[in-house]
Order: sequence, then structure tokens, then C-alpha cells
Amino acid sequence: MMEDHPQDPNSSTVIPQPIRESDGTGNIDQGPRDIMRDIENPNMLVPPVTDSGLLPNLKFSFSDTHMQLNKGGWSREVTVRDLPIATTLAAVNMSLTAGGVREMHWHQQAEWAYMLLGKARITSVDQAGRNMIADIGEGDLWYFPAGIPHSIQGLEGGCEFLLVFDDGTFSDLNTLSISDWFAHTPKDVLSANFGVPESAFQHIPSDQVYIYQDKVPGSIESQKVQSPYGEVPSPFTHRLLAQPPLKTPGGSVRIVDSSNFPISKTIAAALVEILPGGMRELHWHPNNDEWQYYLAGQGRMTVFAGNGVARTFDYRAGDVGYVPFAYGHYIQNTGSQSLWFLEMFKSDRFVDVSLNQWMALTPCELVESNLHVGPELMDALRKEKWPVVKYPNFSYKPK
Repeated sequence: MMEDHPQDPNSSTVIPQPIRESDGTGNIDQGPRDIMRDIENPNMLVPPVTDSGLLPNLKFSFSDTHMQLNKGGWSREVTVRDLPIATTLAAVNMSLTAGGVREMHWHQQAEWAYMLLGKARITSVDQAGRNMIADIGEGDLWYFPAGIPHSIQGLEGGCEFLLVFDDGTFSDLNTLSISDWFAHTPKDVLSANFGVPESAFQHIPSDQVYIYQDKVPGSIESQKVQSPYGEVPSPFTHRLLAQPPLKTPGGSVRIVDSSNFPISKTIAAALVEILPGGMRELHWHPNNDEWQYYLAGQGRMTVFAGNGVARTFDYRAGDVGYVPFAYGHYIQNTGSQSLWFLEMFKSDRFVDVSLNQWMALTPCELVESNLHVGPELMDALRKEKWPVVKYPNFSYKPK
């Protein structure tokens, strides 16, 4: 699209304009504008002719969120406050320095996490007094059910991770933290509870610590505390990148839900790779809304809401995407490198319905009369294996 638009005479940068070349609609925008934003969102500036009607915003970038800075790390979050349509899930992007600690805490929501970079140590104790300590590396997951206390600490080199919670209204700054509880409990009550003098609590924090700097912990063996009740029987961790992917000509997918990560009862996910020119096929999900996090590359998604309504969005690394329950959609790689993203659901299982498969398993005469298509389409559908990610016979070129 960009090569068809005029350039700023004082710059080598191509300036996109809200003009659709195929039908001549639109006009030059000469007013105040964010040109870099328009360059990043070509399908919002010039919607495909197939877009129609109005849909709520289905995109938000972590770059547009508030950054909470602490000694020991930072955090930022996307909730319904930022993306109102995203009612089922909320997320926090967090980084910890080497030794940085996300303090001992728990939530009213379940926590699902994906390690983006580096390594961290997590600890937890379940309701039966069984404990866990584990080191998490890049591509690993953890899941803590609602109400289960835990902590996170950056190891050598620090770490960055994505936390996903099964409630769109969640905010990590409203966590139930051990320091906050101590600070708001009378010292004589603490003394009675723990059986030590009040002087033992003379230096406790005056408020929630949230994230703080500490030294890098020693080995797991040096930190282990043996519980008389044993270790948690159902692992809170899963090595997603160690899981063999389902490979297709257009990319790969790794699905993780309660079938292979039994503790994860409320969040199911897939890690999807789409090669340049490939696409996540036309489909929908019959169980819940879809929450997406884009890890690398760039792509576009058109969401079909029925009754003649459809809207197209552009995504890149750090963006959040959202698809309401049962809405039809695809994700197409529009860049020159692999597009990686997570798609997540408030559900115990990952399920989807393939448009290709539905059509292929329906009588030919019915499909042909319904859509006025020829038999060559049905022949092609019946030869397919309906992959989650497919590779078309052409490369995507913006128009």
C-alpha cells in the first residue's frame, strides 16, 4: 500500500494516506496526525473493502500502559480499564533484576505465566501444606490456582515474563501481599499469632513492598524447606518449548491446557508460529473469548461479528489482541519474519472450529449452492488436513 502514496518532500519516509487505491475512496490527511502510528496500522488507516460496520477496539499495546518502577524491577498491565472488551482475562508484563523479588503474595484469581526472557525462581505452598520450589527458564509456564500463595525472584541475568489472570478486571497493584497484611495488623496481634515479642516486628515495612531488590538466591538444594506433608502433587510448572510442536507447512503450534498441564483448570493456551506468507486459518472458538499476546513479527487479523460487521487490525510485538466469543477470524503474517503469538482462553481446554473442515465435511451440493462456488473449491478442501496454521500458494501483499 505504501508505495502508492506521496512522500514528504523533506523526508525519505513514505507518508501513508487514507486513500483506497482500488476504488478511489478517501482523501489526503493534511491535518495533525501521528504518521508513525499510521505506518504501523495500515489496515486501520485504509480498511480492506470487506470491512464493514463498527466493532469495539480489539487491540491495545503494552507500550501505552503505565509503567510501575521499583527497585528490583518493573511491571505494566492491560485490563478492562485499557481494553474494555477484554472481560475474561487480564495480563501483567513484568521484569525482575537479578535478585529482584516479586514479594510473597496471593490472588483472588488464578495466575498463568509465560517466561519471555531469562530465569526466575518460584515458590509456593498449597492448601494442604505441601510446598514447591522451582527454577523457570525461557519458554516455561507456571500456574497458581486462585488463593495459592507464591513468590517470584529473578536469577542471574534477571528475567521478563507475562502473567495472565482469569478476570479482566484484575489489577496486580491490588494484590494480597504479605508485607501489606503485616503493615495493617496490630503488632500485639502479630505477637500473639507468632508467639514472639512485639519488638520482632519493629522494622516491618509500612506498606505493600510489591517488588524489591535482594541478592541472587543460592541453589534450589540450599533453599529447600522440607514439608511434613510433602511436595505439591500436581506440578505448578510446564516446559512449553520442550513440548513437541504440531508442525504444518505454514508454521507450528504448541497447545497447553488441562489435558497436558492438569493444574491449569481455568486458562488454556496455544503458542503459535506463522511463517512469512502463512496464516492462522479462518476459524472460531466455541468455548470463550480469545486473548492474544504478540511476541515477535507483525500480522493482521480481521474479526467477523455477523450481520455484515467486520473489522481489521494490525499487530506487532508487545500488542494485545482480543476476539469475542465465537467471532470468526484469522491471523496472517504480514512481515518478513516469523510471527509468534500466544492465544489464551478462560477455559480448561483449547478448542476451535475450522471453517475449512466444516465445509469439507458438509455435502458438496449444499456448500456449492449456498456460496455459489465451483467444485474445484470442494476438491481442494477435501485434500486438506485442516491445519491450525496453513501456508497459501501466494504471499500476502498489502493492497
